[in-house]
This record gives sequence, structure tokens and C-alpha cells, in this order.
Amino acid sequence: MAIFTVSALVAAAVPLTWVRVAPSDVDRWHVDPMEVAHVPVKPKEGGWLMRTGAANAAPPVFATDPATLLSAFDEIVRATPRSKALFEDAPNGRATYVTRSALLGFPDYTSVKAVPEAGGAALMIWARNRFGVSDMGVNRRRVEGWLAALSERLPHR
Repeated sequence: MAIFTVSALVAAAVPLTWVRVAPSDVDRWHVDPMEVAHVPVKPKEGGWLMRTGAANAAPPVFATDPATLLSAFDEIVRATPRSKALFEDAPNGRATYVTRSALLGFPDYTSVKAVPEAGGAALMIWARNRFGVSDMGVNRRRVEGWLAALSERLPHR
């Protein structure tokens, strides 16, 4: 019985350890939200795509320039617990962040692109989970929280 218990614990620990230590390949995860080919459909697909065109939602337009918008967004994301930048490309108005879940450390990736819009700028955002099928709406809620914080800092158009 003890061998079975130990075997079961090891079988559970290996994948959970991999979730925490798996490397994040920048080439795979730092993507342009405007180039995402497939819009996720709930409830069986994880992720949240916010952009002009085919998406889960259209982005709000802020009365500022793309560089200022991306900088303010970056400050908000970095202030979020367990969030850090994976890759930054400020000259092209793009960045990708990793946010890990509190308990098991599951990584979610959020790629953003700041673009000029009539009278201001908007963020195209692609937030998605790495492991599993559904994200249970976590990425949507996180993005909406970040945008709410951004709305407190910057005026909308």
C-alpha cells in the first residue's frame, strides 16, 4: 500500500513540477495579437482575444499615444502579483507577460500591441493559458481588471 501511495504522489508531482519549471519560448509566446488566426470559443477553449476585427471583444480607445498607453499598461501588469515581462519590444509597441496562478503556478501569457486609433490609441491583447484546455475565464477577468486600472489613469477617447 505504501508503494502505491508513493507512486501516486510521484505521478502527481512530476507534471505539477513541470508546470512551474517549463521554459517559456519567446518565439512561441510573444505573438502579435493582430496575427492570431483563431478566436477562442467558450467554454471549451481558453483565452481572451481583444482587438479590432474578429475577436472576443473590441478594445477601448484611450486619449493618448501608443507609447504612453503601453508604458502605463506595463506598470499595471508589473504591479500584479506573480506577473513579469517575458519579452518587451517597446519600439514596435509590443510586449508579452507571464502571470502565474497562486497555488500551482500555472503560467498564462498575455501579448499586447499598442496601436494608434482615431483620436488616441488602443491595446490589442491576446491572453491565453499554456496548460489545459479551458482557463475558466481567468484571462478575461485579468485583462478586464488591467483595463479598469488603466481607465483610472488615462482618459478614454
